[in-house]
Amino acid sequence: MKNYKMAWRNLWRNRRRTVITSASVFFAVFFAMIMRSLQLGTYDSMYKNIIESYSGYIQVQNEEFWENKIVDNVFNNTAELQSRITEDKNVEDLIPRFESFALASSGSRSKGVMVMGIDPEKEKLLSDVESRLVNYRLTDEAIDAIKAEDIPSYLAKNLDLFRDKSYSSDGSLQIDLGIKEGDEETLMPVLTRYAGVDNSYFSMGEDKALVGDRLARYLGLERGDTIILLGQAYHGHTAAGKYVIGGIIKIPNPELDNKIVYLPVDVCQTLYYAPGMLTSMVVHLKDNDDDAIEGTLARLDSKLDSPYRVLAWKEMNETLVQQLDADDKGGMIMIGILYLVIAFGVFGTVLMMTAERRREFGVLVAIGMQKTKLTGVLVYEMLYLGLLGILAGVAIAVPSIIYGYYHPIHFSASLAKVWEDYGFEPVMKFQWIDKYFISQSLVVAIIVLVAAIYPLIKIRKMKEVNALKA
Repeated sequence: MKNYKMAWRNLWRNRRRTVITSASVFFAVFFAMIMRSLQLGTYDSMYKNIIESYSGYIQVQNEEFWENKIVDNVFNNTAELQSRITEDKNVEDLIPRFESFALASSGSRSKGVMVMGIDPEKEKLLSDVESRLVNYRLTDEAIDAIKAEDIPSYLAKNLDLFRDKSYSSDGSLQIDLGIKEGDEETLMPVLTRYAGVDNSYFSMGEDKALVGDRLARYLGLERGDTIILLGQAYHGHTAAGKYVIGGIIKIPNPELDNKIVYLPVDVCQTLYYAPGMLTSMVVHLKDNDDDAIEGTLARLDSKLDSPYRVLAWKEMNETLVQQLDADDKGGMIMIGILYLVIAFGVFGTVLMMTAERRREFGVLVAIGMQKTKLTGVLVYEMLYLGLLGILAGVAIAVPSIIYGYYHPIHFSASLAKVWEDYGFEPVMKFQWIDKYFISQSLVVAIIVLVAAIYPLIKIRKMKEVNALKA
């Protein structure tokens, strides 16, 4: 009989032993994949929140602006400059920005804010500010009014969990509140009636502003109110202006959400007495993977001389990169510890299996089976056990990760405050199924194969007489 057939039959002679051994591999694969997916997904979310809501992947600036962000360090937005950048094969478009700081005031409250002048249409290619307009806000009054309606108990409970939170889309609101399929038609009109917020976007030339949700709460601003901005303008002028609030926006990055004010870029240039000037130009790329970014950065850097400077997102977000890199190293140590525990668990199971079958091995060798054939059968058994465990682990991990991808883990209360203090959105997301699946499976497979060395050595050194007495 072929070794692989004999090995398969041996597995099911003792189903309990097979299940126990495969289960050790299953839990190893499952927990390794879940941990890595959660870790990578959270990092990816943090990067995208910063890159896509503020910096972009590549920017062109005045060579002195990054170190000294004053309005005097601007550059002329000329047609020649735009042509030199857009002729690159990976550049799709250019997104103009005018960034400065000001003191924002409303009533008796004031706060230092970041003023961002944007092109309302081109900005849709990057941060898409319009899609971030707040459509729902779960205030105390709104929650009390919703609870007074005939709503399911689960919705009433979740409303308290997400009290004071704002939402830009129906989907995110439904996911957080756990609205069940089929309940949308009856519940969404109720939520819209009491928690709906009326906001609007702006266009070039309009003296309107969009403000971050947290900033609006602090200053007590609503749509239609007026915000006053006071700051330092180009070449020593005083920047002063008042603008009607066109809308409130929700930025995933809490730190940015607490200080951002958007104006049309031409209105912002007028405010700071810098017509035709920009502080930065975000380069919108066709391909934004790491290799493509590096190649585009090198080509643009060779084309643009002083006074221009080309910066990549890692340079603009150096602190974030360092924080997440350090956290990633810590995460790898934790996964390494998990692998160590897994290795001992698998080895302990194999050790138990070998001791339990010692007499069986002795009988087989005594009746004429060669040790080489016996070790071959055992290798197939370990391969089958490992494969069964890995496949079962993947089969359970995949739906768990898919569910976690669409239903991220939200923190609330004090734990959420800790995350926001570090400037991160209080949510942990799962990474979509990617090549990390293969790496985690391979590591566990290697652990199983290494553990299989022990029974092979024991068979090689086995004394048949002693084994028969076991």
